[in-house]
Amino acid sequence: MPDRQPDPNGAPTGLAPRATLCPEPATLCPDPDPPVLVATTIGSAETRPTTWGKRRVLLLNATFEPLTALPLRRAVVLVVCGKAVVVHGDASGMVVHSATSSVLAPSVIRLSNYVRVPYRGRVPLTRAGLMHRDRYRCAYCGGRAETIDHVVPRSRGGPHTWTNCVACCAKCNHRKADRLLSELGWRLHVVPTAPRGPHWRLLAGVNDADPLWLPYLGEAA
Repeated sequence: MPDRQPDPNGAPTGLAPRATLCPEPATLCPDPDPPVLVATTIGSAETRPTTWGKRRVLLLNATFEPLTALPLRRAVVLVVCGKAVVVHGDASGMVVHSATSSVLAPSVIRLSNYVRVPYRGRVPLTRAGLMHRDRYRCAYCGGRAETIDHVVPRSRGGPHTWTNCVACCAKCNHRKADRLLSELGWRLHVVPTAPRGPHWRLLAGVNDADPLWLPYLGEAA
């Protein structure tokens, strides 16, 4: 029978609390009612609340294969629970503090145990992924891209696919409007294709990749 904790009057009040254990790999440690965390830059007296919602950390498999980009909070939880180790810390030397411990804010972490990832061939079409594919260059003039354009306009039956979408500058996008390239005498600098591979799946969900990630992203970066 489990032990019960007596109240001051000697009557049992409930089961004794159990220790919280980290779950098996591929899950995170429970984080009920997390404490307020503060970020501090090494060598500076300045402190500021950490912006958890915007920062992302690259998660590598035990084999250094890139898996996904995690929110900073989840990455710190994996490190604290011993499920992952820090490969590269924050370039500015930021340290995350809680009431009882301090952790170097990571930029890249690696799982301690290998996890098998099911094969997923199709890369979702996102603005971030398309900009990475076209290297932020306009497909028509080669200038800095700011938006995306449908080569065959949607109003004229063009699909929303990797092969019909390109990065585009605002000026070219405005001039092209809903016309075909043949009507303007324009041509594409490159033929748009659908990217393949796990690196592209990761980049499709990240707007700005940390430069420390690039060695692990291969040709996709």
